[in-house]
Amino acid sequence: MNRAYRILIVLAGIMGADGVMLAAAAAHGADASRLAAASSVLLFHACAVLGTVALAERGIVHARTGITAACGFALAAGLFAGDLTLRHYAGHGLFPMAAPTGGTLLIVSWLALAVAAAWPKRG
Repeated sequence: MNRAYRILIVLAGIMGADGVMLAAAAAHGADASRLAAASSVLLFHACAVLGTVALAERGIVHARTGITAACGFALAAGLFAGDLTLRHYAGHGLFPMAAPTGGTLLIVSWLALAVAAAWPKRG
C-alpha cells in the first residue's frame, strides 16, 4: 500500500472522529443544525474516502483518478464542515463561499469517481 493510501486512511479516521464529535455537539446544543450538517458530510465522506481507496488499491477503478477523487472528498468535506462549524461557533465562515466551494468540489469528486470506474486501468 502506498503512502497516499495511508494518508487518506488517516484523514478518513480524523474525519470520522470529527463527525462523531460534531454529532454529539449538535445533539446537545441549541440551534445546532449547521453542526448536524457538518457531521453528516464528514461521516459520509470518511466512508467514501475509505471505499475509494479500497477500490483504487484493488485496481477496480483507475487508481490515479480514484485517489484524486478521494483527495477531493477529504479536502471538500473538511472545507464544507469547517465553514459550517466556524459559522456556528465564531459567527463567521472560513472565507466567502467556502461551504458552496466545498459542496461543488464534493460533486466534482463524485463525478471523478464515476470516471475512475468507467476508465479502469488496462492490463
